Amino acid sequence: MPRTRVATPDDAPALAALLTESREAFEPWEPLRDDEYFTVEKQQSLLADALAAYGQGLTVPLVIVDGATVVGRITLNGVTRGALQSASLGYWVGPRFQGRGFATAAVADAIGLAFGEMRLHRLQAETLLNNVGSQQALLRNGFRPYGVAPSYLKIAGRWQDFVLFHLFSGNE
Repeated sequence: MPRTRVATPDDAPALAALLTESREAFEPWEPLRDDEYFTVEKQQSLLADALAAYGQGLTVPLVIVDGATVVGRITLNGVTRGALQSASLGYWVGPRFQGRGFATAAVADAIGLAFGEMRLHRLQAETLLNNVGSQQALLRNGFRPYGVAPSYLKIAGRWQDFVLFHLFSGNE
């Protein structure tokens, strides 16, 4: 049973509520966010931008769901065609839904979409060195670490190192 679907503008209230309740728990894992980020209006704006990019084939914004309940987000970012045929995978699950397999199932759904309908060749994902939960969701789905990127992203107000993961399809 799929645990993901393409996001819609109607998801903004649920996402804003979930992000607001998760704000403190996500602080060590996210860029610094101002109060506006957690509003319905900002989530509507971000979804509108993501859906416009989706229409251009540049990204696939998905929500992670448990029935009708939005429990997180997963996105295929930076879709590149031509000789590369690749995308980057990013995701989060609200803390009260963690540990129940949602991230692992959502990553599996995204892989199926990327290597199936989209016919991509490569997916990549990155995690903070100590983000064991996200790493486990990737490893359970066949991703393999291939290096460490020093000072890769500014998270929690400081530049931090990330583990790089990749997965290849059998598409030729």
